[in-house]
Amino acid sequence: MVSFPDDDSTSMIRIPHFDKVVHFFFYFTASVLGCLLGREQTLGRIRRSKVIWMTVTGLIIYGILIEVIQSNYTTYRSGEAMDIVANSIGAIIGSLFIKLLFSNKSQLKWKI
Repeated sequence: MVSFPDDDSTSMIRIPHFDKVVHFFFYFTASVLGCLLGREQTLGRIRRSKVIWMTVTGLIIYGILIEVIQSNYTTYRSGEAMDIVANSIGAIIGSLFIKLLFSNKSQLKWKI
């Protein structure tokens, strides 16, 4: 749906900038899942802040690369700076959610 060219016959309702909301939630989800994967794979031995930093940095770099590839190497897609912003904000907010989820106030602990 999101990766195919626009087709007016497939969308019934137009919501301005809805694609940015989709970008945000994809990267929010990727950030949360990436941090949880890092926790599980290392059994919590790597500090939470390092896992978060690596996940967010990786997602931001990935988001930039995808937009550059879309802009330069496809004829039916275009890269947009605002997509990069939405991706980055989603990744950062997802990491803040993980930080809150595993804060000292929560019963969840980072170390397994």
